[in-house]
Amino acid sequence: MAANMRGLTQFIADIRGARVRELEEKRINKEMANIRKKFKVADGNLDGYQKKKYVAKIIFTYILGYKVDVGHMEAVNLISSPRYSEKQIGYLAVTLLMHENSDFLRLVVNSIRKDLHENNEVNNCLALHAIANVGSSEMAEALAEDVHRLLISPTSESFVKKKAALTLLRIYRKHPDVIPAAEWALRIVSIMDDNDLGVVICVTSLVMALAQDFLDAYAVCYTKAVDRLHRLIIDHEYPATYAYYKVPSPWLQVKLLRLLQYYPPSDDSTVQSVLQNVLQAIMENSAEPSRNVQHNNAQHAILFEAISLAIHLNPSSPLVSTAAVLLARFISSKETNVRYLGLDTMAHLAARVDSLEPLKKHQGTIILSLRDKDISVRGRALDLLYSMCDTDNSELIVGELLRYLKVADYALREEMVLKIAILTEKYAGSYRWYIDTILQLISAAGDHVGDEVWYRVIQITTNTEDLQTYAARVVFEHLKAPSTHESLVKVGGYILGEYGHLIANEAGYSPAEQFQVLHSKSQFCTASTRSLLLSAYIKWVNVFPEIKPQLLNIFERYRHVLDPELQQRACEFYALASRPEEDEILQNVCEEMPPFPARESTLLIRLNRKHGDTEDKRTWVHGGKEINLDRQLTTKKKSTSTPAPNGSGGQTNVQDASSSLAGLTVSQFGDVSNQTSDTNLSSTPLVTGVNIDRWLNKLLHDAEGVLYEDVQIQIGIKSRYQGHLGQLAIYIGNKVSAPLTSFTTTVRVGDPEALSATFAKIPSSTVAPRTQTQQLLHVECKKPFSTLPVLTVSFLAGAHQSISMRLPISVTKFLEPVTLGQTDFFERWKLIGGPPRESQSVFPIKLTAGGQVDIERNRQVISGHRFEVLKEIDSNPTNIVGAGVLHTSVDGKVGCLLRLEPNREAKLCRVTVRSTSEDIAAEVEKLVKITLVQDS
Repeated sequence: MAANMRGLTQFIADIRGARVRELEEKRINKEMANIRKKFKVADGNLDGYQKKKYVAKIIFTYILGYKVDVGHMEAVNLISSPRYSEKQIGYLAVTLLMHENSDFLRLVVNSIRKDLHENNEVNNCLALHAIANVGSSEMAEALAEDVHRLLISPTSESFVKKKAALTLLRIYRKHPDVIPAAEWALRIVSIMDDNDLGVVICVTSLVMALAQDFLDAYAVCYTKAVDRLHRLIIDHEYPATYAYYKVPSPWLQVKLLRLLQYYPPSDDSTVQSVLQNVLQAIMENSAEPSRNVQHNNAQHAILFEAISLAIHLNPSSPLVSTAAVLLARFISSKETNVRYLGLDTMAHLAARVDSLEPLKKHQGTIILSLRDKDISVRGRALDLLYSMCDTDNSELIVGELLRYLKVADYALREEMVLKIAILTEKYAGSYRWYIDTILQLISAAGDHVGDEVWYRVIQITTNTEDLQTYAARVVFEHLKAPSTHESLVKVGGYILGEYGHLIANEAGYSPAEQFQVLHSKSQFCTASTRSLLLSAYIKWVNVFPEIKPQLLNIFERYRHVLDPELQQRACEFYALASRPEEDEILQNVCEEMPPFPARESTLLIRLNRKHGDTEDKRTWVHGGKEINLDRQLTTKKKSTSTPAPNGSGGQTNVQDASSSLAGLTVSQFGDVSNQTSDTNLSSTPLVTGVNIDRWLNKLLHDAEGVLYEDVQIQIGIKSRYQGHLGQLAIYIGNKVSAPLTSFTTTVRVGDPEALSATFAKIPSSTVAPRTQTQQLLHVECKKPFSTLPVLTVSFLAGAHQSISMRLPISVTKFLEPVTLGQTDFFERWKLIGGPPRESQSVFPIKLTAGGQVDIERNRQVISGHRFEVLKEIDSNPTNIVGAGVLHTSVDGKVGCLLRLEPNREAKLCRVTVRSTSEDIAAEVEKLVKITLVQDS
């Protein structure tokens, strides 16, 4: 470009040829004056080439570090130019010369939007660069939708999608409120199935940022991440251009492994199995190091992230045991980066594992790492020692840390002090060791001791009566040292002021000696510390009358200092101390401090605040399994709720049948979306319609049929059940002439503790045109349940579509027909008795064209609910009697009996279900009632 603009080339040559700075400034000032004149005189008559040339000179001047106050409006005009070279210079000037609060940015928003909407990919990219680099709130709010449209558009080129994804990431990091992250979740995650790995890498970076704040909405990315890892590592599905020293796309692997750590381990056995195979393959591939450094670096990056994921999934798994052996080798490596990563990953293991014994074998090596030549390695060694400390090795580790503290880097000392104080308090075997260690820490650390440390010492001493005498004695001995840090003086002032009288009768600890030692330190202390010492003196006035004159003299002297806090305290204390001895005011004011209320350790609060939340939030913290337990349980916890049975016990009046009819449609299962909206899958509204309800109703008592159909897809079901287990073959047919890409199927269960549903394998992400794919779903009934699972199907077919529908998996599917004789049936019927183990309702029923009860159809429905239809049990031939046993893996077998009593004259029907479980009785009665009403 510079070759085509001779003036710009000559200007750059003149600047480079300037021998001294004065000549350079003179040349630049001359050029800027000429440009101002051109812009002012031309008044809009400059052509695009001239504007481009002058703005380019301004940009070069700005890059050299000179202030620029001209050319902004011309840069804005260049953005609207149809020529690429002029538009490029305009965008470059905008991103360099204008800050995010510049008033000129309002003028370029419409031009940027126009470039985003064009079919020219180069203009799209220029606009995306400008948005990402400037990133103003106004620009983000106005253009976020357009950037998202470019990302999801099926016509966008791969390099445009990559830039759009990274631009959205930049916008979200600066202005998260602008992005409707939950609303866009399914559409963004679907791009993780893109064929271009470059697009997948960029979108995964975006998903990683969004998923940390919207775990539930982006939960579907878990399966996609596992599937992509399997295709990369096991199936070797990747272009040759994405093999970095024979390692398939290591950057993408690391991102996917990290993304999986944001979520609790999957309950899906299929996903678990695939992920275990992936992690096993990664560890096998990295077992033997290569001679190529770049290959080793890529493998190590993947390996350490895989180990972290294995620890996150199950710290007690064989994979983690294998990883522990590898980590022991890495922390002794000659390479600094490998030692760093080994120590950091081992700290993760120490923070989550049940037993620290395997790590204690390498305790000597870890302690030596505290003296590593690299400060970052020393920091990781400190974290690891902090995490692996327990009651057995606490004295050794704390002693080593105290010795190292004296020579440690200043950058590490504050954190070391906090961790030593926390470990000392947490694993103290005796009060004496605690006090000795903490006072030694305060003496050694000096200015690096925060207020939280000595506050905590005071709290523990005040709350522990057995510790007070020893603490007073030890503090006094430390104060005798020639040089004492101010933090130790504060501790001494408080403890001796409160508990000095406990040692006053011992030799060498008289009141006069305590006063002399403590007051000798005051001249080197700040005003706040001297204020604390004055409070100790007034306490002594009350308990040590023999040194009262010296103390009054101190108060008198401090009454005339300039510091207002010191002066006020001295005046008040002098007035208190001067009162008659029989006055009780002084005794009341100087009473011993009460114990502090129980509260969270200020040391832990300070340490957590020091680490804070980084951009990539950890799923664990340093400090051992106990500290991580609450976080782990919170992460694993899933929102579940079980609805109350809708069936009613006892008799139902015929007159109430019409009022209850409104509740007898299949919409009674509609509450499933509300019950599961907080689960780890994003909630999609359930599809509704007459045909959909009819299809579902049919499948509730039939083994196969259509579940959903539209102009694009057809979903069919074929099922079989045996005991508490079942298998559904879900047939998904593509009815259009284009493939369905990014195809995802997920099953949402209302109560995972009662029903489990997992796919036999991770389904393919593409359904070819006019073909059918089959997915096997394995289900298990653990306990009685009342909520139908929800199947969500999402795919790309021009636009992204998501369909959620109920699956016909009801509790009656797990019934086993039982044949009973008339005597046995009625004996069991009477034995179960009435409510609450009986559920009954009356509802309208449709008659045949001849005005008769359709007995055969009723029998088919009851039989479809897996009851054995018992013949010659009831004297009325239109009545139907059934018996079955519900199989569950947790609660075992539960008997269930049914009576269906149609009334032809009233066009009503009564269904009665009795079971040893009232929940089962109510649920079975509801299902039979719904199917019979819908069927009629």
